[in-house]
Amino acid sequence: MQAFSYVPARTISEAAEILAREGDQAKCLSGGTDLIVFLREGRRSAKVVVDVKGIPELNQLSYSPKEGLTIGAAVPCHRIYNNAQIAAAYPGLIDAVTLIGGTAIQGRATLGGNVCTASPAGDSIPVLIAYEATCIVASRSVTKAIPLEKFFLGPGRTVLQPSELLVALKLPPPRPGTGAAYLRFIPRNEMDIAVTSAGVAVVLDESKTHFVGARIALGAVAPTPLFVPEAGAALAGRPVSDEAIEAAAQAARAAARPITDMRGSAEQRKHLSYVLTRRALWKAVERAKSA
Repeated sequence: MQAFSYVPARTISEAAEILAREGDQAKCLSGGTDLIVFLREGRRSAKVVVDVKGIPELNQLSYSPKEGLTIGAAVPCHRIYNNAQIAAAYPGLIDAVTLIGGTAIQGRATLGGNVCTASPAGDSIPVLIAYEATCIVASRSVTKAIPLEKFFLGPGRTVLQPSELLVALKLPPPRPGTGAAYLRFIPRNEMDIAVTSAGVAVVLDESKTHFVGARIALGAVAPTPLFVPEAGAALAGRPVSDEAIEAAAQAARAAARPITDMRGSAEQRKHLSYVLTRRALWKAVERAKSA
């Protein structure tokens, strides 16, 4: 493990001040399940590690049917899936947070860390994009909101400047007739990295027979988590049918830009983009009908 200074920050301004002063050599610690491993393996470097778990705004977890959901960047996964209101309102999110590592990891791992690690295969990201999540980002003087699908620049790279930190993720309240789901393919039963994943959210009309709209995102098939608006557009206004879902799944497959690596081939990932999108859409439709 490389040597670094440890600083527990108590306010956003204190953390932002350290980040601005130290630049690329300062890293934020929320859960640490990625960062500590990266520092130990030499995949990241830091002179200063800023512990942000003690900042109140980063520990906020709140939901209301009017305001939607706010997840502080330091909120661990177990607090999310153990909240009955959140689990009922955002079942697709629960699909994802219960898959991030095992129980011990979920006691520390955060969605803020998962997002800032910026892995193309990050489990929480596709369904957060489907839910229209927004990143609340702060520096010493400015707070701004960034749509999650615009947050990523490449593997391990985000739009965050050295003086900025992620404060929270905000999700709008689900509209009537909403259903969502997250699915992934892995070679083992648990605690593995997705070969391909799909997060979807659909909105059905009052009769539950037609799509009003949909958002679809894929993981591990491009340099960043991939929002596929054309796949959602293929459903808008159409009857809930195999033909409509087939068109959306084909659009997802066409948008995928995967590579071949030790976990899967590009051809396999293309096929999985289609299969997982189909399955996730039908699961989301079932949830929308029963909501």
